[in-house]
Amino acid sequence: MRKILFLFSLWLGFLACAPGAETLTLTDGATFSGDIIKFDDNGLMVRLPGEVYATTNVGWSRLSQDTLKQLTALPKIRPLVEPFIEPTEAQRPPKPEIQVSPVTRLERPAHPSILGGLAGSPVGLFIFLLLYAANLYAGFEVAVVRGRPIAPVMGLAAVAPVISQIFFLALPVKVEPTPEEEAAAVAAAADGTAPKPPEEIEIASSSWKEDEVKKIEAQIFARGKYTFNKRFIETKFAAFIGAAPGEAAKQFTMELATAKERFVVVRLTQVGAETVVIDAVQRGAVTVPMADIQEIKLNPRQT
Repeated sequence: MRKILFLFSLWLGFLACAPGAETLTLTDGATFSGDIIKFDDNGLMVRLPGEVYATTNVGWSRLSQDTLKQLTALPKIRPLVEPFIEPTEAQRPPKPEIQVSPVTRLERPAHPSILGGLAGSPVGLFIFLLLYAANLYAGFEVAVVRGRPIAPVMGLAAVAPVISQIFFLALPVKVEPTPEEEAAAVAAAADGTAPKPPEEIEIASSSWKEDEVKKIEAQIFARGKYTFNKRFIETKFAAFIGAAPGEAAKQFTMELATAKERFVVVRLTQVGAETVVIDAVQRGAVTVPMADIQEIKLNPRQT
């Protein structure tokens, strides 16, 4: 009997502590009523009329804002639902004001010139010095290629950029005489006679009336003393160009030497700006770059 009275008193206490029947509205608009029999951090369980229990908890996030505010009247449920209640505009804290810090900017000149703009900043000054150094180096290369004194050419390049390089490039190549040629010139000057370099192919005249025939000597055209280009080849060796040999080709044979090999030339098939095509003995047609030609030798034919 005491046990039954104890259980009955516990049931009465539970009913006194449990919330009464509530009408709950979900976020999708659905509404139902029942007694709240269980609640925790995940939600609550409601006993529906007819002794039907909800199979799953109703999460706090599924309840509408009005229902959540309604449940704040229950002291035990209030701490659980307050985090899900959205504050009103009046309850929202004011947005912090955006502070824009001033930015230090470079002042641009009103009408900058090219040189003034380059010298006005460290980057521009570096580019200007780099271009000036490239101008001096270009003067050095022009002096080396054209065989001119390096110091005067670089000095003019420092004073008159670009223009001085163009001027020296337009001048012909100046070839320094070799030590052998200088010694021969000094010896000739001491004897009072100056050697005259052969300008053209000399062909000895012969006649059946003459008793003695003038001896024809070999002629050598070496790089350094002569510049091998299209104009020089066509001017000096015109007799060897074409199918029909000229008068000089009948009395001379041609040898063309490069750094690697030497050719006995029958005729010059084609003369271009960069290369010359020769018809060599035992080799046939051979293309030789102008830059590779080291020497052209004309040997008198044996009669």
